[in-house]
Amino acid sequence: KPPPPIIIVPDPPSNNEERPAHLLEDPLCADVILVLQEKIKIYAHKIYLSTSSSKFYDLFLMDLSEEDQQSTAGHGFGVAVTAAAERMLHQEERHHGRDFLLRAASFDICESAEEAGPGQRKPCLRASTSDGILRGNRYENGERGLRRGRNLSSWSRAFTSIQEEMAEDPLTYKSKLMVVVKMDASIQPGPFRAVLKYLYTGELDENERDLMHIAHIAELLEVFDLRMMVANILNNEAFMNQEITKAFHVRRTNRVKECLAKGTFSDVTFVLDDGAISAHKPLLISSCDWMAAMFGGPFVESSTNEVALPHTSKSCMRAVLEYLYTGQFSSSPDLDDMKLIILANRLCLPHLVALTGESRWLQHGWVAATPPSPTPLTPCVPCAEQYTVTGLMEAAQMMVDIDGDVLVFLELAQFHCAYQLADWCLHHICTNYNNVCRKFPRDMKAMSGENQEYFEKHRWPPVWYLKEEDHYQRAKKEREKEDYLHLKRQPKRRWLFWNASSSPSSSPSSSAATASSSSSSS
Repeated sequence: KPPPPIIIVPDPPSNNEERPAHLLEDPLCADVILVLQEKIKIYAHKIYLSTSSSKFYDLFLMDLSEEDQQSTAGHGFGVAVTAAAERMLHQEERHHGRDFLLRAASFDICESAEEAGPGQRKPCLRASTSDGILRGNRYENGERGLRRGRNLSSWSRAFTSIQEEMAEDPLTYKSKLMVVVKMDASIQPGPFRAVLKYLYTGELDENERDLMHIAHIAELLEVFDLRMMVANILNNEAFMNQEITKAFHVRRTNRVKECLAKGTFSDVTFVLDDGAISAHKPLLISSCDWMAAMFGGPFVESSTNEVALPHTSKSCMRAVLEYLYTGQFSSSPDLDDMKLIILANRLCLPHLVALTGESRWLQHGWVAATPPSPTPLTPCVPCAEQYTVTGLMEAAQMMVDIDGDVLVFLELAQFHCAYQLADWCLHHICTNYNNVCRKFPRDMKAMSGENQEYFEKHRWPPVWYLKEEDHYQRAKKEREKEDYLHLKRQPKRRWLFWNASSSPSSSPSSSAATASSSSSSS
């Protein structure tokens, strides 16, 4: 009997750390502008900065409605108006797609001479006396866009101010709502880019020239792990930075999961068959070529905030997003592994196809186990295709008929490029060919011609063996029949056995005969 095929997890993509760094150089879907020294602009992404730095996380969640306690003009600029403006902005984006129309509460810029020093004029925000609903203007028309912000000089040494405004996208040259953060004047562009690279990738180049200034920026941003990495390099202990990088990825993975669950900093919504899920374009672009083409190419989805994915469930999409965000895959009882294989194949994720879980067998109660813990994307970890096969084998040992499910899985796996699972299904059908044909004759006849040809070629026992066995059994029966007839033709022989000394009647006659014979001889 041929052994079953060995299922191997393909290697994960090797450029996972290069893609986030490339996102800094080619800022697709950027939503943050970091301004250095009043003139240098660096485009970045909220989701990367906030999941790597607690300071950025608090900054982007900050209420930008700045209340001036000394100025009555700014009083009343509260969270409710801001939330209403954001809701109306979201509704406009949903209905108009490419035409980015902004509806928000209107605020005028006033000059407060009370807070400003001599020769200086500090802007403050004053609520408009109109109905509060105006259409945002675009910068290319020479108009002022929507602005909300606050001064940060008393909140952090790293930032001076934060402001929301309509700005031009560096790649599409279209106006969009972005967050502009002005950094402290002591921050220099070169070291700050090294800090941003750490926040995106968790790595620091040992050959960086201005390590002391990098440590200074890390101190301002309260990124203490980066400061420790600089100290290790200066002390010729750079090998210790590997553990810091591992801890960085573990910490960011947990924060990314939290943002995925709560929808924090999301900039796109996937509309599915049973609901909707919020997601983050930068994370998707850096982890999936299919998503990068959709959001970065000349497609409608690149400029909209809603993407429809028909024939997709929330459980499958959530598993795909977690895989793309964290590099981990975990199964759940409500996850249909075959639907997940279909979705992963649609998104061109062969590694996820190999990692698809065993939830189908858990649902049927065939595997007495709890859902597995998240599996890191490393080649040495057993893949879920193998786990599914293990579930099938355990089900067979529990006297559960799996032949019908294997037939269904075969063509689905072949169609959706789950080739390892398909090979195992082919092996199972071939090694149980007679039983499967007897139980499912119509299904076997409905198989594709290629599969039927494979069955005929690799069925076990093979046809030649069955013919030889049939010939042997017929010859054996003929031999048994001939032996029986031969024994039947033999004559019957009767054998008589007696003991002369044991018969009393024959003793006198025998003695007399003996005596007569002796006298005659004499």
